[in-house]
Amino acid sequence: MTDWQPTASLEAIKARAELLSTVRAFFAARDVLEVDTPQLAHYGVSDPHIQCIAVPGYGYLQSSPEYHMKRLLAAGSGPIYQICKAFRDGEAGSRHNPEFTMLEWYRPGFVLKDLIDECLALFAELFPGANSQRYHFRALFHHVTGLDPLTTDDQQLIACAETHGAPDSLDKAAAVDFLMATKVEPALPADQLTVVNDFPGWAAALAQTHQDRDGVSVAQRFEIYYRGLELANGYQELTDAQEQRQRFAQDNTLRQQDSLREMDADPYLLAAMEAGLPKCSGVAMGVERLLMAQQTRPRISDTLTFPWDRA
Repeated sequence: MTDWQPTASLEAIKARAELLSTVRAFFAARDVLEVDTPQLAHYGVSDPHIQCIAVPGYGYLQSSPEYHMKRLLAAGSGPIYQICKAFRDGEAGSRHNPEFTMLEWYRPGFVLKDLIDECLALFAELFPGANSQRYHFRALFHHVTGLDPLTTDDQQLIACAETHGAPDSLDKAAAVDFLMATKVEPALPADQLTVVNDFPGWAAALAQTHQDRDGVSVAQRFEIYYRGLELANGYQELTDAQEQRQRFAQDNTLRQQDSLREMDADPYLLAAMEAGLPKCSGVAMGVERLLMAQQTRPRISDTLTFPWDRA
């Protein structure tokens, strides 16, 4: 018999509506404009860790509204936010659904600390009473693993990852990512909003980078964790079009190595950056993740009316 009923309870459906109402009121009070951008577009992202869903003859379902929102910023929109559907191929499980809801916002003139403060202000409304603590990636990683993710010998990091169940043939970056996900994140206090910033330079994605005290490249990027979930991923946004071109090319090199489809650089985004993307910070959050943390629900399907296997 076909199970046609929703996986989310009526209580969960109402909680989603309340959360979205809270978010909209939060930004209205701060004069941040709600915008709408395409979910189907000619170009997808090149990040090797994100696979877009192709729509033959049309392009790709968007994995994030980032590229389009940056074009609005370059056109003079000022501070903006969006609540929209996003799509990612191959992401299905207890914490992932190929279609999900994303909250993303950008703040011209904000440095990363300003944006972290604003994220925590929103979380104070969504998770009343939760304390927060901030860490540098490097110090946190060393505290949990005993290894410095930036200066420890590559083979030592790889060996440590393999000892804890990582597959063979990882490079240093993949080993650090594996240990972060399997050792560091589970060690974070569950009922504390944990902010981690200054990620390794290789994890910059579309963030700016700078040199730390040892002259090692680190990304101006943060993530926020709560109740065992990554809730927020924010950047001091890259604004240099030439650097963006280089990163698109680097991404495709990695894609080739991993036998992934190469992705064309988005010429619209590059043209907008050449015209002048203002200095800004931006952050993305999965709405279902927020609901899972808010309601202490273990499965993303508990927050969705119809996950992909029932859609």
